[in-house]
Order: sequence, then C-alpha cells, then structure tokens
Amino acid sequence: MSNQQPDQPTDLPKIGAPATNALNGAGYYRLEQLTQVTEAELMALHGFGPKALRILKEALAERGLALKG
Repeated sequence: MSNQQPDQPTDLPKIGAPATNALNGAGYYRLEQLTQVTEAELMALHGFGPKALRILKEALAERGLALKG
C-alpha cells in the first residue's frame, strides 16, 4: 500500500516519479501551491533535483507564476 492520495487533483508537469512523490509527500499537488515555497525548500526534498526544479519553474512561468522569493 502506498501513502499517496490517488484521487488528489494535480496539474504538476511530468517531472519523474521520485520528484513527484517528494512533492506529494510534502503536500504539494498543484502548481499554485508552489508559489508559497522557495527553490531551497524544494531542493531539500528527498528525490527532488535540479531537472525537476527547471521543469517546474518553466511550467510556473507559462502560467505567469513563480516560486516564492
């Protein structure tokens, strides 16, 4: 059994399972939520790396959003 919430709506881009699991484990399922978190906070998540950060920043920018700070 996994501890993720399968019915949780998400609009996160494809960033790989480890990075997605890291975000979901920290309670992040939607891009809008990431406007309240810094790059450093994301990079501190186990399984989250530079490639995932780049993809998320691009996806946020496409919506006129950005990470905190």
